[in-house]
Amino acid sequence: MGPRKLEGASWQAYFDGLSRNLHGQSAEIEIAALALGNQVQADWLPLMGISYDPARRVLAVLLEGLDHLVQQPREIHVDEGPAGLNSLLVIDEEGIRQIIRLREPLMLPAPHTGAS
Repeated sequence: MGPRKLEGASWQAYFDGLSRNLHGQSAEIEIAALALGNQVQADWLPLMGISYDPARRVLAVLLEGLDHLVQQPREIHVDEGPAGLNSLLVIDEEGIRQIIRLREPLMLPAPHTGAS
């Protein structure tokens, strides 16, 4: 599938549908701005949901212990793969880039219970 730009009219419906399928995902949020440089705001926290409110023009990325709000997004790009959404690139009205990367938690092998 690969990266693609979402049209503004579809943002609310896209994120409403997406949030139903995010259970168990973790997210990293990186903010990239000329004045700030690149900064990681969240480092692989459990993801609770993503929503867009067209009345307030706010994209909300809800993580365990952190609500990341992007005021007045200008562009949203999604990178989708066979397993679903890999990342989002959100560019706000000031040109600040917010990169949200998603991943499923690492599944560890079951402990060995047999006698050696």
